[in-house]
Amino acid sequence: MTIAAVLLGAITTHVTTHLIERARHERQLMTRWDEKKLDAYSAYVGQVRASIYAAVLVYEVREQMRTVPRSEHELTMDLTDASTAQGLAFERVMMLAGDSVIEAAHAVQEATAAIGWQARGAVAGTLEEWRELHATAFAAINRFHECARVDLGVSGAFAGEEHTSRGLLLPDARGHDDREGC
Repeated sequence: MTIAAVLLGAITTHVTTHLIERARHERQLMTRWDEKKLDAYSAYVGQVRASIYAAVLVYEVREQMRTVPRSEHELTMDLTDASTAQGLAFERVMMLAGDSVIEAAHAVQEATAAIGWQARGAVAGTLEEWRELHATAFAAINRFHECARVDLGVSGAFAGEEHTSRGLLLPDARGHDDREGC
C-alpha cells in the first residue's frame, strides 16, 4: 500500500509539473506573438502615415500650394517608395492579425490608395474631396487602432470621432491659412 501511495504521488507530481510547464510555454508563445503583432501593427501605421505625408507633398506641389526644393517627379517617386513599404508592412499584418484587424487594415489600404491616386492626379478632385479622403483615411486608421488594441488585449479606448479630426492637418484653401497663433 505504501509503495502504491508513493507511486501515485510521483505520477501526480510528474503530471502536474508537465501541465504547469506546458501552460508556461504556451504563455511565453502568446507573449512572443503579441510582441510581434505589436511591432507589425505599429510599423504598419508608421508606413501608412509616411505614405500619407508623401502624398500630401505631391498633391500640394502639383496643385501649387507649396514649393519644395525637389521636383514633382522626385516627390512622386518618394510616394511610390512609401506606398511599397506600406504594402510590405500590410503583408506582415496579414500574416499575424486576426480577422477584425485584417478587415480594418484593408479599409486603411483602400483609403490611402485613394489619397495616392488624387495626389498623383490619376483621379481628379477638389480640395474639399481631398480633405474628405483624409478624413476617411484617419477614421480607418482609428478603426485599425481599435481592432489592434482588442487583438492585443489592451484595455481602454479613445474617442474615435474627436481623435479623427485632430489628425487632419490640411490647409483650408489654396494660399490661405486662417489659423491663429497660440
